[in-house]
Amino acid sequence: MDDIRKLKALQLDALREVANIGAGHAATALSQMTGQTIMISVPQINIAPLEDIPNQVGSHEEPVAAVLMKILGDLTGLALLVFTQPTALRVAGLMMKKENLTELDEIGQSALREAGNILSAAYLNALSEFMGMILLPSPPSLAIDLSDAVMSATFLEVAQGADYAFCVETEFQLKELNETLRGFFLLLPDLGSLTAILRAIRVG
Repeated sequence: MDDIRKLKALQLDALREVANIGAGHAATALSQMTGQTIMISVPQINIAPLEDIPNQVGSHEEPVAAVLMKILGDLTGLALLVFTQPTALRVAGLMMKKENLTELDEIGQSALREAGNILSAAYLNALSEFMGMILLPSPPSLAIDLSDAVMSATFLEVAQGADYAFCVETEFQLKELNETLRGFFLLLPDLGSLTAILRAIRVG
């Protein structure tokens, strides 16, 4: 898939617009879940080989929480929503209406899975509408470990089907609390789905 390195600016703009729509939907969903007014920055999107992705989401030894979902339907692969540990605690705390959460117990993990499920679905729905295809996410699972460990486990799961990942970095701004939360949405399509996405963005 060497042609993925040759995407034109217009094609990247098309992907960025899809990411922007997804992030907007995610911000709306997060607002409804937490009761906070949440704005988004324009997402940054990178397309990188799988081995480069850990560098996209933080230092190798940084603890992260990743909500993982398999994608079924017309496109197949894996979707992840990745937060650094402090952000994961903050998101779970907002979901639970608890301040200064210091650890993710079973209830906190459940809240984070639910947040990741809804936020990832927002991104996938935007892609589904753009592609005109059906995307069916599996129930979410949660992995909490060092960045390298989480990513390595993920790569092992999809190594047979994916070579590249789409990494969407989004900042959610909590207006009343004057806070910014940063998250990474990763889409790891298998080879056939990557080809379909590239075909869909052959614009201009």
